[in-house]
Amino acid sequence: MIEGLLDLPSHVRKRLVEALETGSVGPPYSATSLQSTLDMTEGASDCLEALEQMERAGISGASAAAWIRSVDEATSRRPRPDLVWSGPEVPGLHARDTRRVFDELLGSAEQSIWASTYAFFDGARAFKVLAERMDERAELAVTLLLNIQRKHGDTTATEQLVRKFADRFWKTDWPGSSRPRVFYDPRALEIDKPGGVLHAKAFVVDGEAVFVTSANFTEAALDRNIELGLLVRDRTLAASITTHFGTLIDQGLLAPLPAT
Repeated sequence: MIEGLLDLPSHVRKRLVEALETGSVGPPYSATSLQSTLDMTEGASDCLEALEQMERAGISGASAAAWIRSVDEATSRRPRPDLVWSGPEVPGLHARDTRRVFDELLGSAEQSIWASTYAFFDGARAFKVLAERMDERAELAVTLLLNIQRKHGDTTATEQLVRKFADRFWKTDWPGSSRPRVFYDPRALEIDKPGGVLHAKAFVVDGEAVFVTSANFTEAALDRNIELGLLVRDRTLAASITTHFGTLIDQGLLAPLPAT
């Protein structure tokens, strides 16, 4: 009877447990009340059927919440990723929203953030939540991995391009008083060489939450483009990603952005 509940995204299942505990959801259950209370766009009928089966077995309210929580904890050892989408909202399709996931992850970080993105526009807005969280928590360690691109045909010295990017980033794009560590891939600035760019879009928060996405740090990617990502809480995966980035930094393959 629990399958319909376990198929729900973890954040919806958490809201269901809280609603059952507080009594904002209770018998007689209805798909409409579940949709409105839990902000569900998909899975309400399966959830309703599971809750009704539990009620017929004499399990409802706080007891149902405790049972769901217990099963959830037992299965949490095998992380279940959530799909995260940007783009048009489609009736009947449930998906976590990219903008909301960004804001929730960055705005609730307690210890550390690793954030890698290929492109960003309007830095003051793009980095607002992150900068505010850094200013709130002085102990929060943030590492940004950004791409500095050389335009086709531009023969400006690499040092000048980096200095120009750094000046703009610290004076215009970064809105906070606390500063993150920032690194870039020097290969993107090589002249007349194949080179390479930092194209990864990945976020690791507090050594546990991992968000890998096709979305850049831009308004279009967060709100309008059709973008797809996976969000999972897995400390082993988180450690693997941060270790990889850290090794690239230690080996000098990613260079520090100058602090002007």
